Amino acid sequence: MQLLLDADSVDRGLRRMAGEISERTRGSERLVLIGVRRGGAPVSARLVRWLEELEGRRVPLGTVDITFYRDDAATALPNPRIGPSEVPMSLDGRHVILVDDVLFTGRTTRAALDALMDYGRPRKVELAVLVDRGGRELPIQADYCVRRLEVPPNDRVDVVERDGRLVALVQSSATPTTPPPAPAPAP
Repeated sequence: MQLLLDADSVDRGLRRMAGEISERTRGSERLVLIGVRRGGAPVSARLVRWLEELEGRRVPLGTVDITFYRDDAATALPNPRIGPSEVPMSLDGRHVILVDDVLFTGRTTRAALDALMDYGRPRKVELAVLVDRGGRELPIQADYCVRRLEVPPNDRVDVVERDGRLVALVQSSATPTTPPPAPAPAP
């Protein structure tokens, strides 16, 4: 196990990312953050707090479950863990920041984009991730990223909670997985 991002690095990175989002969107009233269940939900909850501090207003936050939108749902999910999608409004004409913990092949992002379209037609969708680990199978890239690096295919990147804060680890694929942390409660 290798520590990729400690809790302070995650916090600094998300604060910087919030600044970039705020600058690019110029305080847009049409902005909404949508975390990909499960790993993107805790990241988006923390990111929205930084945005609210910068913007001085509540930025709408939701989550989307991609289970049934995966291209391998029928074969790879014998016991799927399905959770609710919670999108706070129609996404018609909105500027959506889709948030996930780790970007790898791009298939999760593709599924999330399909799921988003059930909630309207956004004006623009951008992708924010904590870690871009390389290894893309689809032409998808992050617009906002805390850390980019190439991770060997036999390893994985996990974002876990330690003492109420997020950290990112590189681990062997043989290591048992830990469920991602629950989203932080809204202020």
